[in-house]
Amino acid sequence: MKPAPFEYHRPTTVAEATDLLAEHGDAELLAGNQSLGIVMANRLATPDHLIDLNTVDDLAFVEEREESVAIGAMTRHRTIERSDLLTEKLPMLPEAAEQIAGPSVRNRGTLGGSIGEADPAGNYPAALVALDATLEIVSADEEREVPVSDYFIAYMFTDLAEDELIAAADIPTDPFPPERTGMAFLELKPAAQTWPTVSAATAVRVDDPDADEPVVEEARLALANAADVPLRVEDAEAAVEGESLSEDALEAVAEAATAAADPEDEMHADSEFKVEVAGEYARRSLAASYDRATNIETDFDAPTDH
Repeated sequence: MKPAPFEYHRPTTVAEATDLLAEHGDAELLAGNQSLGIVMANRLATPDHLIDLNTVDDLAFVEEREESVAIGAMTRHRTIERSDLLTEKLPMLPEAAEQIAGPSVRNRGTLGGSIGEADPAGNYPAALVALDATLEIVSADEEREVPVSDYFIAYMFTDLAEDELIAAADIPTDPFPPERTGMAFLELKPAAQTWPTVSAATAVRVDDPDADEPVVEEARLALANAADVPLRVEDAEAAVEGESLSEDALEAVAEAATAAADPEDEMHADSEFKVEVAGEYARRSLAASYDRATNIETDFDAPTDH
């Protein structure tokens, strides 16, 4: 099957793109074309207008700001994976990027495409929720900032209006100084080219990485594919904050994650299995983040009976 007829637009600036969106209310935005082309080819989407963002160079960047790092919507997965700045400041994001599908997808897919698709199994949505990112959204009439936790509303349903596009994600770096922070992104996938069964995005900041028992000052945990939106598990975060990491605390993390998870059945994993995986991967990912934040080698990330 081939796509239904459509009019193709190729803007070179953000202003041109937003003007086109304002003019054509039924238009679809084309970013990396890792999903939309398939949907259109099967006529599950039949837009009259297609706006290709691949020549809008102003949307492709990774830049350091005063207390944050900003990533443009048209930044490729491969660029995020190989960014020295992100590896230093926000290593969760390169780790999430390198686990997306295969090289051909990572060479073409984009941050904005993933956020715009809003699949709860996506890597970036969970990572950005864990990191308290803010999305910069623009239209022909205004620019606005939306906390990423408010952007995802339901399965593939977001706060983005028809005449708006995502310009960038702005991620604060102040809460997580690299010298005493560890981050991890762990996922269980049935095969490389598939969506993960469940993923866990975590960050841990300790008081003193050289102490005998470093205390967790702040922790973050978000799960992918464990609910109809990326799932921040604040009860799990609270279970490890204020003390040195322990097996008891990690057990509480697993319990909080399984209690919060509300996934859908899938062909390769029913909801009960996904709930169990959510608890186990939350535990493993937080343990890995703690290990990376400290100079202590632990065996907290060893498998449990969950």
